[in-house]
Amino acid sequence: MKVTVAQLNPTVGDIEGNLGKAWAALERVAPENPDLVVFSELFLTGYPPQDLLERSWFIEKQEKALHQLAETSRRHPETGLVIGAALPSRGKFGRRLTSAAVLIYQGRIIFKQDKSLLPTYDVFDEARYFDPADKIKTVPFKDRVLGLSVCEDAWNDPEFWPQGLIYDRDPIAELAGQKADLFINVSASPFHAGKDEMRYRLLKNHAVRHQIPLVFVNQVGGNDELIFDGRSMVLDKQGEPIVLCPPFREHVRTVDMNLSGRESFSPQNEIESIRQALVLGVRDYLGKSGFKSVVLGLSGGIDSAVVCALAVEALGRDNVLGLAMPSTYSSPGSLEDSRRLAVNLGIDFKVVPINGIYQAYLAGLSEHFQGRSFDVTEENIQARIRGNILMAFSNKFGHLVLTTGNKSELAMGYCTLYGDMSGGLAVLADVPKMMVYELARHINREREIIPQAVLDKAPSAELRPNQKDQDTLPPYDLLDEILNLYIEQGLSREEITARGFAPDLTAWIIKTVNRNEYKRWQAPPGLKVTSKAFGLGRRMPLAARHDF
Repeated sequence: MKVTVAQLNPTVGDIEGNLGKAWAALERVAPENPDLVVFSELFLTGYPPQDLLERSWFIEKQEKALHQLAETSRRHPETGLVIGAALPSRGKFGRRLTSAAVLIYQGRIIFKQDKSLLPTYDVFDEARYFDPADKIKTVPFKDRVLGLSVCEDAWNDPEFWPQGLIYDRDPIAELAGQKADLFINVSASPFHAGKDEMRYRLLKNHAVRHQIPLVFVNQVGGNDELIFDGRSMVLDKQGEPIVLCPPFREHVRTVDMNLSGRESFSPQNEIESIRQALVLGVRDYLGKSGFKSVVLGLSGGIDSAVVCALAVEALGRDNVLGLAMPSTYSSPGSLEDSRRLAVNLGIDFKVVPINGIYQAYLAGLSEHFQGRSFDVTEENIQARIRGNILMAFSNKFGHLVLTTGNKSELAMGYCTLYGDMSGGLAVLADVPKMMVYELARHINREREIIPQAVLDKAPSAELRPNQKDQDTLPPYDLLDEILNLYIEQGLSREEITARGFAPDLTAWIIKTVNRNEYKRWQAPPGLKVTSKAFGLGRRMPLAARHDF
């Protein structure tokens, strides 16, 4: 049997466009005479469609597209299609919708296997929309017995849940028990650093345990906060790769399932995978939202430099505008570093001083602030002036504003609402400060793009004389360690201090993180690259009182 892996980048909601992608892929591989062409989970709707699934017209439109695909498949009568779709369920109760892997052949839908395991952890909320499968069955197709499954159905493996299995059934084992001789899993499995290796080990385990070859087709592309890396693969029954698809780009390839594994898996370099993910996330967020260009503030600091470099790679230098907005407290070196960065990247660069506007603010407020000393109020006014200037350029020229704050700052609330948090996309919102430095060095691996002075200087918001981040925050290497334990690993204060961290510092960091939840609720969407990002995957109450 010959199987085509169609690792494609669908757009959420664009049913007609996604249908066109599926048809184009089928036409492209038709000369190779594949027996099956396999697409990803919920391909026609794009993943995740979220509450679009609650609109009956949307489901009807997708069903119509599915039947159009089936009808046009008659032109290739020897080729079957496996594609993910949302279908009405037959139950009288529940959500009355299932996520299914659908088998199309010779103009008809001949089989569907509903998704059994509906994840509700991290960014997933599938029980909100779908009913689980009421049965799991195999299907004969040509000279094979296919075991179809959808994404999470392959994840109930004890090796990957050290705290114990979270579901009471193993769909892959059930398919093997029904004499499947080819597993096919259609997925929309989002990226985070290190997940490619975890996913490979998981799928290899299934192939080896049951001695059954496996086809895994994953979505690629960025959809809002989530980035999908693809990395589709075909494994032989010993779990050895016959095909490993490249990450972060579309790839269509036909595979002879009679072959034995000839490729070797190696996990991606972590920082390179994060770079590629962020570039794809920026490109798709703009492209799928209808924007073509961005504007961002260049402070002379490392965060804005990294965001600018990523934006240029994603969109091209002609579509990136950098604004330097110096104040009285900005050092001459910061302006020069911003200018050098812009020259190195070849982007348009403008200088809009804010001191006159700032003084006008102070004059207008002087009567009301009389007798009160300079404090964070005046610092935040500067940040908000800059945010307003960026939004003015956005309104006037149609640019999307990229915010440049990192995860460490966002965690600690070291950012200004309606100031440096103003914008349409937070590129580094899930990138801790020390990782930002890694990204900068990686960006400079072949030539100096980010000026070395930017990497060498002490981080500073430059909102008061001689200000340094470390005046307010612990050293970033220490801060990032504690934040990782609390946010990503979910440890308590006691568990963190038991690892040797100072109790008072740990308590203060945790308290500060929790106190600033209200800011994160108002932040722009941020691209997810770690195992636990702010946003969809971490939903914390605001008006609450509890001991962390």
